[in-house]
Amino acid sequence: MRNIIVTGGSRGLGLGIARKLRDAGYSIIAIARRESEQLAAAAREADGKAGSLHFREFDLADLSGIPGLIKAIRKDFGTIYGLVNNVAVGTSGVLATMRDTEIENIVRLNTISPLIMTKYAIRAMMLDHGGRIVNISSIVSFTGFSGLAVYAATKASLVGFTRSLAREVGPLGITVNAVAPGFIDTNMTENFTGPQRQQVLRRSPLRRLAEIEDVANAVEFLLDDKACNITGTTLTVDAGSTA
Repeated sequence: MRNIIVTGGSRGLGLGIARKLRDAGYSIIAIARRESEQLAAAAREADGKAGSLHFREFDLADLSGIPGLIKAIRKDFGTIYGLVNNVAVGTSGVLATMRDTEIENIVRLNTISPLIMTKYAIRAMMLDHGGRIVNISSIVSFTGFSGLAVYAATKASLVGFTRSLAREVGPLGITVNAVAPGFIDTNMTENFTGPQRQQVLRRSPLRRLAEIEDVANAVEFLLDDKACNITGTTLTVDAGSTA
């Protein structure tokens, strides 16, 4: 059974991805600061499923601890086939009034942490001659959104990271892709209601928001052997709002 690490896997999009991949037959190691009730329930649901779901407690803002985390996962679970860099904080705020420490924290978790996670995951994948990296970006990385300048900057960095790393590790049999979700119903968008929500719905040719399931399906596809010749690309899942 192929092992997939999903960061930020305790709730929302990360949990949706973890569940989808579990049902597709993968062994999922969900990483988060704490285990949510939803994640614990999903792990129990794994009995009788094609795959499995495990929780590993870790604060991904602890950059110095990441090498040890990857080493421990490889020791406990074996070969690392895939890494889904989903963890992110979506704090909103006008740049001119945002605290410097808050900017630093967002960049640390959304950009630096995925880079270092990927670095050590790739080292493990090299030993096993192949693997998959999927980075979760966002459509705001190329459309922009007022009040999300810092968040958009971090998500845009993942797109550039994806393209360059795909060229770097392609000869090793490792593919690197990104998924850019539109506005979906998660904890990060729970305050996204009223006129703002209606505006996004009007922009969508399908007149609806994409759902967690849609994004999870895209991630599953990019991890599958059917996507073995797809690398360095960003797959947009937004119900057509950026068409």
